[in-house]
Amino acid sequence: MPLVHINLRKGKSREYIKSIADGVHQALAESYNVPADDRFQLIRQYDADEFIYDADYLGVHRTDDLVIIQITAGSWRDTETKQRLYQTIVANLTRATGIRAEDVFVSLVGVGKDDWSFGNGQAQYIK
Repeated sequence: MPLVHINLRKGKSREYIKSIADGVHQALAESYNVPADDRFQLIRQYDADEFIYDADYLGVHRTDDLVIIQITAGSWRDTETKQRLYQTIVANLTRATGIRAEDVFVSLVGVGKDDWSFGNGQAQYIK
C-alpha cells in the first residue's frame, strides 16, 4: 500500500537507482509489514538547479548524493515502527550503494484506509 517517491540528482547509473528502489522496498517489507508484491514506486531525477536542499539543516551534512524518499502509507503505525523503517532504509542503501547515511532523507505521509483506491473506483481497504 505505500506509494514511494524517490528523488535524486541526475547522473546516477541505472544499477544505482535500481539498488535504491530495491533497498527501500526491502525495508518496507522487512520493517513495515508491507507485502512483497505491494510495490508502487516513482523515481525522478533532477538537474542540479532543480534539486535544492540545505546542506547542513539540523546538523546533518548532506552532499549532492542526497536521495529524498517520500513514502505515502497508512497512518496507523507507531513511532518505533517508523524509526525501524528509517534505520532499515539507511542500512539497505548504505550496503547496496555506498551512500552515506547523512544523504538519505525520508519523509512519511500518513493517510487513512479510505484515502486509497487501487483501481475500479473503489477504496479496497474499506470493508
